[in-house]
Formats: sequence, structure tokens, C-alpha cells
Amino acid sequence: MKKIFLILSLILLLAAGALYFLKGKSAYDPAKYSLEIRPADKPFGIGSEISFVLPDQFGKSHSLSPETRTMIFAFTKETGHLIKTAMAQQSKGFLQEHKAVIVADISAMPTVIQNLFALPDLRKSDYTMLLIYDKKMARRLKEGQKTDQVIVVRLKRGKVTAVEHAKSPEELIKLISQA
Repeated sequence: MKKIFLILSLILLLAAGALYFLKGKSAYDPAKYSLEIRPADKPFGIGSEISFVLPDQFGKSHSLSPETRTMIFAFTKETGHLIKTAMAQQSKGFLQEHKAVIVADISAMPTVIQNLFALPDLRKSDYTMLLIYDKKMARRLKEGQKTDQVIVVRLKRGKVTAVEHAKSPEELIKLISQA
């Protein structure tokens, strides 16, 4: 019995090591991406100006367009699922039509989980989702926010004019459609 347990433990350890070696490296290059919130000494909110270069789920870089009117933030797994449910009910060009972008914080996930589960799932989406890998970036955006809800930020040329929250897919769609 001890030999079987020892052999199974060794196989499990080797499999975990191989998995980590194969999927434990991040393709995220922090030198290529940025997020700036001005003024730097105040929490992110009404009156703030935001600019960024962030990757999407395919690794393509995106920066904030002056035409973007709405940013939608997901900081938890639950809010990410809420967004996914809401977007499943919409046509493929819904976000572009409403000049909206979705940003998800995946900075708390271990790299192996990002690579094995999160990114493959996000790549199945019909919409672009920008990703925050950096905990400092995420912390700056989350400061003073209700992160257990989807955060909907209204913009005018990169300046925050309103911050709203959605607790359901229906509320989220309504907020995006109002922009």
C-alpha cells in the first residue's frame, strides 16, 4: 500500500511540475503596457483622466480611444460571469456600437490558472476584453470602488464623467445602452 501511494505521489508531483513548466510562464510583458490615472494623488473617479495600453485576451495591444464613452470593469470572478452573461444576449458589434470597452482584472490569478483556464475561456468570446495582469494597476482602479459589482465608467475624451454599478446582466445592458 505504501509503494502504491509513493508511486502515485511521484506521478502527481511530476505531472504538476510538467504542467507548471508548460503553462507557468506568462506571455505578459509589463514593459509594453501601461495605465495612467490623473491626478495621481486622488482616487480614480469623477473628474479623473485615464489613459492606457492594455492587452486583450489574444495579446493584442489596445489604447483608449478619445471616442470611447464607456468602460466596464470586472474585478471578481462573479462580475466577470455577469458580463459574460450580459454579452451573450447581445449582437457581436454591441460594444463597438455603444463605444464601450470591457476591462477585466486577472492579476490575482496564478499564471497557470490564467493560461489553462481563464485565457482559453476568454478567447471563445465574441467580444474583446482588455486584461489587467499588473496588481498595481488593478489596485489603482479599485481604490474606493464597489468591486463586488460591475463598475461602469462614463467618459468624455478620457475624462470620467460618471461612475455607475450593475448588479445584474439586465442592469449592465441598460447602462451600456444609455451611453
